[in-house]
Amino acid sequence: MKDQVQKLRDITSAGVMDCKRALQESDDDLDKAVAIIHEKGLAKAERKSERATGAGLLHSYIHNERVGVLLELRCETDFAARNPLFKELAHNLAMQIAAMNPADVKEFLAQNYVKDESLTIEALLKTTIAKIGENIRIEKFCRYEI
Repeated sequence: MKDQVQKLRDITSAGVMDCKRALQESDDDLDKAVAIIHEKGLAKAERKSERATGAGLLHSYIHNERVGVLLELRCETDFAARNPLFKELAHNLAMQIAAMNPADVKEFLAQNYVKDESLTIEALLKTTIAKIGENIRIEKFCRYEI
């Protein structure tokens, strides 16, 4: 059981107790447990969506010295803004903007994620919200191209 819990944590980044509960609910079926955790994580993300995002960071990305992106990504606390998962999300979102050139945030959220076509940007955002435990919002971005 301990190995299963650790494996599930590695896959989902969920807490120990969430992993134990998901494994019990799924009768130790790892795939079902992953689905349960993702389901619950998306529900958590929905509940957090109304919370204020007063902290965050600006992330810049330049691709081949020809395309530049400046992204404002918001979260609830400075603690979350310093989280490596949050910083990784900011970088991946900026790369997505550079590659796909969305017109605005609404269009961007609807795009398929280039690193995993089965996810939209909105789903990627909700997954990260579930992992970090705070609301995250893409405030705005700008993209320049020469």
